[in-house]
Amino acid sequence: MKRNTRPAPVPRSETAEKILDLAETLIQTRGCSAFSYQDIADALGIRKASIHYHFESKADLAIAVIDRYTENFGKALEDIARDEQASSMSMLDHYTGPYTAFAETPDRVCLSSALAGEILALPPALRDRVALFFKSHQLWLTRILKRGAARGELKLSEPAAKTARLIFGALQGALLVKRTTGDVSQMKDVIAVLKSQLSRGSSACRD
Repeated sequence: MKRNTRPAPVPRSETAEKILDLAETLIQTRGCSAFSYQDIADALGIRKASIHYHFESKADLAIAVIDRYTENFGKALEDIARDEQASSMSMLDHYTGPYTAFAETPDRVCLSSALAGEILALPPALRDRVALFFKSHQLWLTRILKRGAARGELKLSEPAAKTARLIFGALQGALLVKRTTGDVSQMKDVIAVLKSQLSRGSSACRD
């Protein structure tokens, strides 16, 4: 029996991680098309050539940013879902946590939401990753909602998949409205109403 001899991924350098950190923030606050390598170079005190060394093109950089973002978010969601002792509502609380944190910043939104706002200007590989992020989060929410309904912890008045779309769309939309109005209560009110509806849905629906 052959062993898997595939080498482990090579960790990125500290400089590459700093570039990714800053690029992620710039996308979340300005959008992908509204920053340049010069912006990153000036902020980090490095030459543009150093950025090109790690990420040959801006598309390569954006793809690396969303891949890292998706992987980190995905790991966190799987950790949440594995906790059999946790209530389904507490799992949803963990899920909404990052949205609340973004809402409490001056202008940050979800990375994929920021990219979706300029989806037609993105290369196909980047578009595909944004779509995958959205789909994976709705699938995770569907999974947790079905779990909650089966355990009698959540009450669904509509099928889990439809409810998941509602939750995801409401959270993403609330971030955009908050960034426009500056009113953090926008996000807090949306989360409160969603939780209230899940706690007292008109009828149980697990599909």
